[in-house]
Amino acid sequence: MNSSSLPLSSASRGASVRPSRRGFLRSAGLGAAGSLLGTLAVGSSARAAAPATSDDTSTEIIWMSASRLAQLIREKKVSSTEATRAYIQRIQAVNPTLNAVVKTCFDRALAEAKAADDAVASGRTLGPLHGVPMTIKDLLDTAGVVSTGGTLGRIDYVPAADATAVARARAAGAILLGKTNTPEFTLSGVDGITSTWNLIYGVTRNPHNPLHSSAGSSGGAGSIVAAGGAAFDIGSDFGGSIRGPAHANGVAGIKPSTGRVPRTGHIVDYGGIFDAYQQVGPLARRVEDLVLVTRVISGPDGKDAAILPAPFLEPAAVDLSKLRVAFYLSNGVSAPTAETQAMVKRAADSLAALGATVREDLHPHYREAVELRTRLRQADGNQWMKRLAEKVGSRTVAPSLKFSAPASTSAELIALLQEQDRYRRAMTSWFKNYDVILCPANAGPAPRIQSARDGSMSYTAIYNISGWPALVLRGGTSPEKLPLGLQVVGRPLREDVAFAVALHLERAFGPFPHPVL
Repeated sequence: MNSSSLPLSSASRGASVRPSRRGFLRSAGLGAAGSLLGTLAVGSSARAAAPATSDDTSTEIIWMSASRLAQLIREKKVSSTEATRAYIQRIQAVNPTLNAVVKTCFDRALAEAKAADDAVASGRTLGPLHGVPMTIKDLLDTAGVVSTGGTLGRIDYVPAADATAVARARAAGAILLGKTNTPEFTLSGVDGITSTWNLIYGVTRNPHNPLHSSAGSSGGAGSIVAAGGAAFDIGSDFGGSIRGPAHANGVAGIKPSTGRVPRTGHIVDYGGIFDAYQQVGPLARRVEDLVLVTRVISGPDGKDAAILPAPFLEPAAVDLSKLRVAFYLSNGVSAPTAETQAMVKRAADSLAALGATVREDLHPHYREAVELRTRLRQADGNQWMKRLAEKVGSRTVAPSLKFSAPASTSAELIALLQEQDRYRRAMTSWFKNYDVILCPANAGPAPRIQSARDGSMSYTAIYNISGWPALVLRGGTSPEKLPLGLQVVGRPLREDVAFAVALHLERAFGPFPHPVL
């Protein structure tokens, strides 16, 4: 297949897309970079987060963890300016192939990096992400930088304020490099394309093989983080939109518990019958960065009413030898490859060797809950998506956003919601016997971009229904030399257990090679 045959918009071809002069002038302004860093609203979690130390031994800036990079910047062993330039150069080198970063703010980033270096020189630390360059999924608002949500109605939209998660990351010292590609409203696509795609920017590719999918909807995030173009990204997950790209691109990503991270400033924000589904969380190359960034962006913001003032527990306090572990090799919906099953079994055996109680088991109503979720999404004839398109002024939308699906009656909708609650209760009752679940993130590796959809999001979407925290880390490699992701699922608001297990398995599985681009 000729890779150039895939649909790419004219704005997406070539190097990173720089902001227009008009858009740039709307931004915060270069001269204000220092004061901007000092005046961003800080969430309670960001204020409480202590600087993290890292066990990463990487020596090249673009491949080291965000935690290690922040530590080296605080210790004056690396400058934020040096790191920012390294990531900019990497984006410029790989983005013409990947089309992962769709808007950039490099000049502003360099100004903020200088401000971060000046702060270190004067003995001040901005926060646990001091001077670390990041990218942000284009579904989250970024002040002064075009934020399209992948939809034509916002093609020139420049927010006045950052989304809560973005504001907290910046207040903790992180520096925005640009926005990463996403399907329209996270939910759209086009028949025959399995990767992240929208009408504005086109298709995003996998850095391990550009003929293969980067998955979605945080496909641009997963692609550029895997390629060494950003220390981390913040994405969102409605049915696997963080975990799918983590799996496909060979990075780590977490969908936090329902109630952990505010959705304020995300184009599909909060409220309604899908409130439990959409969650905001980070993607990074190392699990330790998921811990750091999730801590920074968590906690109530006084706007998203579903967010709980829950404590953020430390993974280091978890005794892995005392865990009760459930694992399953197949969910009975989509059959996984032999390599995928072997990866899960290897992870289970690794925990058993530590003394954990390990049992192969699958929670009830798996297939029924997955099918129910599809029925619920379309219960109003997709009018909720139509209202979203009308709200932002998108008259033309992606082909998959059909607004004429048969609608359920009010009685049928209530019955569906009652059925969903019944499944949640049964799953919760089952989980009382365990502390953590190990399972595939997907039935197999990332498919070719131009192929039929494989439908194996069934391994992730179930945990948007339950609301449990679920993360993915790389656990293996397919015969096609593509990453395989392992999913680790914790109890509600027990990210600490999932993190502790993932940190152990990351060390046990050993390092994997970086993409060669």
